[in-house]
Amino acid sequence: MVLADMCKVYRRAFTLGPISLTVVEGVTCLVGPNGAGKSTLFRLAAGVDRPTSGSVRLETDGGQGLGYLPQEPQLPGPATCEEFLHYVAWLQRVPRQRRFEAVELALDQVRLSDRRSSRIRELSGGMRRRLGIAHALVHDPALVLLDEPTVGLDPRQRIGLRQTIGQVGRNRIVLVATHLVEDVRGLADRVIVLNEGAVVYDGDVPGLERLAEPDAAGDTDLERAIAGLMGDSA
Repeated sequence: MVLADMCKVYRRAFTLGPISLTVVEGVTCLVGPNGAGKSTLFRLAAGVDRPTSGSVRLETDGGQGLGYLPQEPQLPGPATCEEFLHYVAWLQRVPRQRRFEAVELALDQVRLSDRRSSRIRELSGGMRRRLGIAHALVHDPALVLLDEPTVGLDPRQRIGLRQTIGQVGRNRIVLVATHLVEDVRGLADRVIVLNEGAVVYDGDVPGLERLAEPDAAGDTDLERAIAGLMGDSA
């Protein structure tokens, strides 16, 4: 995904950018305070909004566009996992002859093959989040957008979901918006920190930790570095 001098202006009340980035395969965590522009960047990446200037392009050799998991996915409780994914595959225009294979692969990728016949309402919170990721993967997208995927999960569920996301990011672009420092440490191949519509950091976790300020809020170098870039002091 290539962002070239991309800028989005909202009636002069908020401006995102200009931003120039190339996001490659792997897991990129998008971090920033409320109002920093994370949701705006997601909408632009998904093609829901168009930039005021510049461009956003998805440049890959494979994949079928994008998959998106919102923070609060609406899943049909009475349906089984398999039924739901077959419906999503149909919506995403996966050819009939490939749908069974696509559903099986998506279930396997999120470790839900043994729950294919379970009704969604019977799943735990962590399983429902994993099914949401399967919904975003079933049509083999090149870009996957995950908005706060671990919010509301207990520590064990978060660890399991992070493992799933890490596996998904091995062969596609995964962009994760998160407020949780443990997600950044456990997931990110790359971290992009936004503040007031601008990119204030773009790099890996060790590089981010080296920016930690002693008087910034937080208990670890990673927390202090992110807080410092956001302008939060102890």
